[in-house]
Amino acid sequence: MPKTAIALFSGGLDSTLAIRLMQVQGINVHALHFTSPFFGVSPESDSGKYDARRAAEALKVPLTIHQLGEEYLEMLRNPAHGYGKAINPCIDCHIYFLKKAGELMRTLGAVFVITGEVMGQRPMSQRKDALKTVERDCGLEGLLLRPLSARFLALTIPEKEGWGDREKLPQVKGRSRKDQFRLALELGVQEYPTPAGGCLLTETSYESKVRDIFSHKGKLASRDFRLLRVGRHFRLDGQTKVIIGRNAIENEIITGVKESSETLIRWEEGSSPTGLICGPASDKAIEVAAAILLRYTKAEKGAACQIAVFRGEEQEKVSVAHSMDEAAVEKFRV
Repeated sequence: MPKTAIALFSGGLDSTLAIRLMQVQGINVHALHFTSPFFGVSPESDSGKYDARRAAEALKVPLTIHQLGEEYLEMLRNPAHGYGKAINPCIDCHIYFLKKAGELMRTLGAVFVITGEVMGQRPMSQRKDALKTVERDCGLEGLLLRPLSARFLALTIPEKEGWGDREKLPQVKGRSRKDQFRLALELGVQEYPTPAGGCLLTETSYESKVRDIFSHKGKLASRDFRLLRVGRHFRLDGQTKVIIGRNAIENEIITGVKESSETLIRWEEGSSPTGLICGPASDKAIEVAAAILLRYTKAEKGAACQIAVFRGEEQEKVSVAHSMDEAAVEKFRV
């Protein structure tokens, strides 16, 4: 009877090739895809873009999409193995993902786990020593097969048991993608996304915003991190920040995601971005947030401007002077 493996599956070329290498050896594969505010596809999304669902369909493998929640976010706040160049705890992320893969493996009666990792491809998480650390700490010692680089690594239980033949696996190593492109042709993989980082946590420009949430939030929520994709962010005080839309689309998003406890602000007298005040909106917080918002309008410097304030279902107006220059605004920027 064919054995089944669980595959960590991003939908990218490496994880696709890992699955195909197992399929040609008669292994059934069940793909596991993770989604979060930083990467992955939303289970509700139907954008038509090439993503993990479309890739799984092309491979004819079942796909489980796992939404990462508070437990994962807390791990990001205090990763045991630290961060990379940005705020990317890649080793801890891989350990977390593989623990979840192990749980799914036992639930489905699968017998081992595969990934598309390539030794030496990523400086933090795919060094040989890091790969060993991940395998040890995720609880899958001997049951974790990395088909693309297996011949550079220790023999695994699937290979010892004859479930997979090491000699039929490639020897892919390092950052070049030439071997993967060649394998794609050989294995009949015709569609895959352009190689890219994919995870916002690896972007240094994103780091300050994430750290700001870690510093000012007790209980972490996915929504806080999803909002980081939208607008300019400014920290008003320990409990309150304002997000200012950069264009009409972001203004619409900000208006649509407003919760009853939050406050919207707009300049009434001209074209203006929308501001979302997250946290307690005291009179002082509204005044500062409005002054920041006016910096991104065509209001005359020094003029008293009427600001529409939407708290819950109620609307009021306040007069705020357009007083902040770029340097003053930058003091609040996250």
